[in-house]
Amino acid sequence: MEALSPTMEEGRLVEWKKREGEPVAVGDVLAEVETDKAVMELVARAGGTLLKQVVAAGATVPVSQLVALIGEPGESVENGAAPPKEQETQATQPTPDRSPPVSMPAAPPAQAATESAPPSPAPAAGGRVKASPLARRLAVERGIDLGAIAGSGPEGRVVMRDVEGATAQPAGRSAAPAPAAAPARAAAPGARQVMPTAGGPPFTDVPLSQIRKTIAKRLAQSIGPIPTFYLTTEVDMERAWDAREALKGLGEGPKVSFNDIILKAVATALRQHPACNAWWQDDRIRYWNEVHVSMAVAIEEGLITPVIRHTDLKSLREISAESQDLAGRARDRRLKPEEYTGGTFSVSNLGMLDIDEFTAVINPPEAGIIAVGRIVEKPVAHEGQLALRRRMRLTMSCDHRVIDGATGAQFLKTVKAMLENPLALVW
Repeated sequence: MEALSPTMEEGRLVEWKKREGEPVAVGDVLAEVETDKAVMELVARAGGTLLKQVVAAGATVPVSQLVALIGEPGESVENGAAPPKEQETQATQPTPDRSPPVSMPAAPPAQAATESAPPSPAPAAGGRVKASPLARRLAVERGIDLGAIAGSGPEGRVVMRDVEGATAQPAGRSAAPAPAAAPARAAAPGARQVMPTAGGPPFTDVPLSQIRKTIAKRLAQSIGPIPTFYLTTEVDMERAWDAREALKGLGEGPKVSFNDIILKAVATALRQHPACNAWWQDDRIRYWNEVHVSMAVAIEEGLITPVIRHTDLKSLREISAESQDLAGRARDRRLKPEEYTGGTFSVSNLGMLDIDEFTAVINPPEAGIIAVGRIVEKPVAHEGQLALRRRMRLTMSCDHRVIDGATGAQFLKTVKAMLENPLALVW
């Protein structure tokens, strides 16, 4: 198991791409592995024949542990390392050309039935049902056929909410598939299984994904040790609103969002306030001469922060195109490690979800993050009169070891000025 990202400590083997006995060349994709941030490819570092899959699909193993043996055809693998007993109980047997099994502490009746007669999703255009890793795990656990579910994700992708709204097949089914069994029925639009059904299990345990484990670990690193203080300001967004409306009429190309404008404003302000464009490094503070803004993207398994490199040097159109591309691939878990590491400051926006104001958790080693609320019309005093104005609240979380109160306030004041006078972003 290779370290496929800088922060990876363990990986879950999602699916084998090579079967035992198949020839392997250097660089061939052996398997898909779920890391702490994305689903990535594990490639062969030697040529020969895949003699043995040491761990099964669904197993989670630490970096550097043996997962497969490559050698010459007919070579004995009896002395090859076997997976620890804990992994043998966690992982189900690999099932070629089917959805990857779920990792479970033991094999309850429902899972045992799944192992003996796994669901066979109807192939999509690529020969395989498009589904997120969490949706696949949940479908196997509940005995649901992914091929019978209408996906509501991008390009018809089956996501967790689709599986939760589907009717599970009964547990304890015999090993031989029943020809008369009806396929899983998709629930009505908008329906979600929020309470256990009569006669069903009282609860459902879903194993932690690698990204959820990482989020939990990093939150503990951030909230506890970092002395954080918060600064909030309210921004008049009338001119930014007008500017965005004007940009809509400039023809084809990516549509600039308010988040793109905010990313540009934050990046431009960081260039003017380098004290906020910094990392805490335990025995030193690293002040960055380059501005790389991370943007928080909500995905099914949690949160990830793709990075727009040299944000201050890019136009709004470039930022818009890159942010849309990164966000799309983040939701599909297809980001490369260099695309979600190395940010120097972060922006988290929940305005599109009707949140007025919130405080965001700092993403270490960065020293600050701005939380963006929604744009809302409200009566305010404007030029000596009461007027309806579009307003937005920004809250900055600051690592006090790096950013002092006045330093953060000056930076936030500049961000506000940029947004209230958007021509400054192209000056």
